[in-house]
Amino acid sequence: MLTLNEVIKGCQSHDRRAQKALYDKYASLMLGICVRYAKDKQEAEDVMQDGFIKIFSSIDQFSEQGSFEGWMKRIMVNTAISNYRKNLKHYYQVDIDEPHVKAIGDNWEPSEYSHNELMGVIKSLPDGYKMVFNLYAIEGYKHKEIADLLGIDETTSKSQYSRAKKQIQSKLFELSKIKQS
Repeated sequence: MLTLNEVIKGCQSHDRRAQKALYDKYASLMLGICVRYAKDKQEAEDVMQDGFIKIFSSIDQFSEQGSFEGWMKRIMVNTAISNYRKNLKHYYQVDIDEPHVKAIGDNWEPSEYSHNELMGVIKSLPDGYKMVFNLYAIEGYKHKEIADLLGIDETTSKSQYSRAKKQIQSKLFELSKIKQS
């Protein structure tokens, strides 16, 4: 079995075996990232394929000063954002100025939710909310970075994140009422 350094060096010399080894090792992790930004699994798979092409074509630029996995994740996220921008005109748009969120009392305690339930709630957010929520809460980007990536104001990023959290909380509250009945 090849070490990660051997795989990277093999990919840099366009060795198909090394590229396959890299793909096999990281495909499921990268698909998980892409699923968070895509409309469906097929679109996520397309984004992942585009991301791997970018990884293979720019692997010479990996400086070995940071985590290789982190470098790949950043490429996947950027590829997903590019895909989102490219297809924005095809997505159903929701007016983000008037979210339909019910207020929840301060004494609300969420019950435990499965990974699938949480991901389902996040996937159900309007696209703008989902994009900002994923970038901030899951990927760890700062609002300034999100604003630069998405071409929006930093305050827009913050407000969309806040509204996303409120919608998630509301949807989880509704889900907990269903689970309790």
